[in-house]
Amino acid sequence: MSFFDKIKAGLKKTKEGTASTINSVLATFRTVDEELLSELEDALILADIGAYTASEAIDELRRQSKLKNLQSQDDVAECLAGILADKMVPNEGLQLETQPSVILMVGVNGVGKTTSIGKLGAKLAGEGKKVLFAAADTFRAAAADQLSIWAKRAGADLVRHSEGADPSAVIFDAVTAAKARGCDVVICDTAGRLHNKQNLMNELEKMRRVISRELPDASVETLLVLDATTGQNAISQAEGFDSVTKLTGLILTKLDGTAKGGIAIRVSASLKVPVKFIGVGEQVDDLLDFDALAFTRAFFDRKEEA
Repeated sequence: MSFFDKIKAGLKKTKEGTASTINSVLATFRTVDEELLSELEDALILADIGAYTASEAIDELRRQSKLKNLQSQDDVAECLAGILADKMVPNEGLQLETQPSVILMVGVNGVGKTTSIGKLGAKLAGEGKKVLFAAADTFRAAAADQLSIWAKRAGADLVRHSEGADPSAVIFDAVTAAKARGCDVVICDTAGRLHNKQNLMNELEKMRRVISRELPDASVETLLVLDATTGQNAISQAEGFDSVTKLTGLILTKLDGTAKGGIAIRVSASLKVPVKFIGVGEQVDDLLDFDALAFTRAFFDRKEEA
């Protein structure tokens, strides 16, 4: 199954909600007038794209419709899909140029962070990389046990300490083990919630100091995992984590569970951070490399073009 087909399958609820709304607006298409543009803007806002991004997109559609003389609903849909894709920061993939490289995974509890680590580890292992998981979420009961199960599935090594241990000590031991074992990538689980934002900042800064000290020249990705079904709350989560630790990418999970899906567009456009992966199911291969144009075409339930 191609990326486009997996996206379409994963966005079934979105197609039943957002795409059907947009298609119903376009079904009465006669010309690109202010009534059509207003209805399309409303549909985009309802899809969690956000008022500001939706307004900008419709302004650009208005401009391009005059420039290109759009004549059909397919022309309008394809043009709008391209406009929204261009609003997002391009996904250039993971930057893992050193051995080992480090991926620091952050996000609140319940978003699918540990599952995403497992899927990402399996994906990288499938590409021939030797992967090590660092179970640095020592605050959540059974977090390390869950990660251990995924490590076995993915064929990854695992470094863990006892519950309540210092997370930075786990990172130190994981980095040390990765160097000794010739691992390519260390993927670090982190706590989803500490007592307050300052504690979260302090803990993440401490982890980063350990990584910088032990691997001063390493490639480091900081990926925020967001649950797409939370809608607008995903924005506040993203802003909060970005203020604590500069994000290099996003993973949107549970896109198969929302009838909207526009949050992927909004969060990338707002934070100027690329969506690098999306989760569209429960299977190990349902974590997909993100392609903005393929996503927006599927988002509108349009056919893939060459």
